Amino acid sequence: MKPIGCGKLMKQAIFAVTVKPCLAQALSVSNKIYRFKLWITLIFCDRICINIVQKKTEGVFSINLMHLKYAVEVAKTGSINKAAEKLYIGQPNLSRAIKELESSLGVAVFERCPKGMIPTAEGETFLKYAKKILKQVDEVEGMFKNGASRKKRFSVSVPRASYIADAFARFSKALAGENEVEAIYKETNSMRTLKNVQEEDYKLGIVRYAEDYDRHYKSLMDEKELEYEVVTTFSYVLLMNKNSTLAEKEDISFNDLEDLIEIAHADPFVPSLPTAQVKKDELPDNIHKRIFVFERASQFELLSQNPQTFMWVSPIPDELLGRYGLVQRRSSGNTRIYKDVLIRKKGYQLSELDMQFITELCRSKRENFNKNSD
Repeated sequence: MKPIGCGKLMKQAIFAVTVKPCLAQALSVSNKIYRFKLWITLIFCDRICINIVQKKTEGVFSINLMHLKYAVEVAKTGSINKAAEKLYIGQPNLSRAIKELESSLGVAVFERCPKGMIPTAEGETFLKYAKKILKQVDEVEGMFKNGASRKKRFSVSVPRASYIADAFARFSKALAGENEVEAIYKETNSMRTLKNVQEEDYKLGIVRYAEDYDRHYKSLMDEKELEYEVVTTFSYVLLMNKNSTLAEKEDISFNDLEDLIEIAHADPFVPSLPTAQVKKDELPDNIHKRIFVFERASQFELLSQNPQTFMWVSPIPDELLGRYGLVQRRSSGNTRIYKDVLIRKKGYQLSELDMQFITELCRSKRENFNKNSD
C-alpha cells in the first residue's frame, strides 16, 4: 500500500482542528449565498498545504474572503500602493491585512523587494487556490442572486481543427432548446489547453501531438491529474487551392512543395522540450517561404485567394472545402502520426452538454477521417 504521506496527514489534522467544528455553523446559516461562501472557504482550508499546527495550538487562525481578494490584487499589481488604489482602501490597512494573512498561514505569501511585491513559492500555491475560490464565489452569487435560474455551462479548449469546429457547430443547434446556457469554444495550442483545463476551469480539452511525443504528454497529464482518452489518430493531409499547380496530383512529394508558400500555426508545443527543437520537427527546413497564423479564418482566406499556398491539416469537412474552393491531397512521404486526445480533470463527471458535444465529435470524426482513408 502506498504511504499516505506527511502532507495528507497535515491536511487531515488541519481539517479535524479547524474545519470540522465549523460545519455546523455552515449548515445553520439561512442565507444561501453566505452559506456557500462558508463552504468554499472551508474547502480552501482543507486543500491548501499550510503550516499552521503551532498557530492552531495558540488559537490564532483567521482567513476570510477579503484576505483572498487583497492578496490576489497585490499579486496582480505587484505593489501595495497600486492594489490599495484599485481596492479603494488605505495603504496601511492593506499592508496590515496582508501581514495578518501571512501570520495566519504561517508562511510568507510575498517577498518584499525593490521591484515590488513578488509571490513566494508558498504564495504561488496560495494564490492559485485563492483565485479559484473567488471565481467560485462569483459564480455562486450569480447563480442565486435575484432568484436567477440555474444556467447551464459548457467549455472546451481545442486545437485549430475544422472537424472539431464542425462538431461544435452541430452541437450548438441543441442549445436552442435550453432556457439559459453559456458555451465557450477556445481554439489554441496544446500548452494553453492543458492550462485552461487545469487552471482556468474549462471542463473539456483536446490536445494534439505527434505520436513520437506520447511519453512526454502522458507524463505531464498524469502529473497534472488529468484523465485522457484518444479521440483519433491520423496523418496530416495537404490543403490547397483548387487552382494550385499541384491540385491535379493525387500523391504529392515533399519536393513538389519547395517553391510554394506554407501556411503554418506559429505556436507548436511539447512538454519538456525546447521550443526551437519542436519547431524544427514540426516545420521542416525544405520550405523557404512561410506565413504564420494563429486562427483558422485567416488560413482559409489565404488558401482560397492564393493558389501558391498550402497547409498541413487534419482532414477537412467537404462543405468547408467547397465553400473556400479548396482540395485536400495525400502525401505518401508523410508518415508521421498525430493524436487528438480528450482531457478533463480527474474525477470530473461529464454533464449532459458534455455528452452531446462528444457525440457530435465522434460523428464528425467518423465522417471526415473515414472519408480520407478511402
